[in-house]
Amino acid sequence: MINRTLEIMLNRHSVRKYADQPISSDDKHRLFNCAMRAPTAGNLMLYSMIEVSDQKLKDRLAVTCDNQPFIAKAPLVVLFLADYQRMFDYYLAFEADKWAEKNGMKFRSPEEGDLLLAVNDALIAAQSMVTAAESIGIGSCYIGDIMENFEEHRDMFNLPRYVFPITLLCFGHILHSEKPRRQIPRLDEKFVHFENTYKSFDDADLVHLMDKTEEWQYQGRPHVYEEGNIGCNLYKRKYAADYSIEMNRSVRAALENWKKDKNLQ
Repeated sequence: MINRTLEIMLNRHSVRKYADQPISSDDKHRLFNCAMRAPTAGNLMLYSMIEVSDQKLKDRLAVTCDNQPFIAKAPLVVLFLADYQRMFDYYLAFEADKWAEKNGMKFRSPEEGDLLLAVNDALIAAQSMVTAAESIGIGSCYIGDIMENFEEHRDMFNLPRYVFPITLLCFGHILHSEKPRRQIPRLDEKFVHFENTYKSFDDADLVHLMDKTEEWQYQGRPHVYEEGNIGCNLYKRKYAADYSIEMNRSVRAALENWKKDKNLQ
């Protein structure tokens, strides 16, 4: 039985064109409240959200996030941050550093595991906002490119040391005048759903990994790739693309900044 929630989740797709209609303050409140009700590790809410309303910032994000002009036109843009700075400052406010020293414990600064925990919290909250938005006719699009250009994004939003911009979300009312989009197929479930143990695949299986996507894109029409096959095509367009190289450089810089000195300043 398909209920309303399942229908929303199964039919959701990224929306990059929005109706010329602002998102009301009431709807914004609902969306942020739903994000804040998302599951969170230890109820610590290791994330923060920045509503980007300044048009100059949105215009700049449209450039720094791999040149995507629709970002600047989105009625609502929200930056989700993996945030361990707030809890670290909280511990210091209660003098946990002195307590640790008194009790023979090393008072540590946030480490890699803390970052990944905060990333989990932020992304779970983001997806909760996406589902809530879809339920009231507001479309959305994730922008993973916010992980590029770490230094500029850090300066743009005054991000402290233990905060990392993990995703950006654009929201806007769906244009009902547009023709319904064909739903983009996902991988065959056998490639992603295992039981009890991880499953590796041999080449004979892997060459069929993207069959559904290729069929959707070309609708059965023969397609000859300049690179020779779909695997090399994806390698060139995604894995070896300039934006991917920059994203890895940027994340590396963020991690170095996060863990550059394990001792307290």
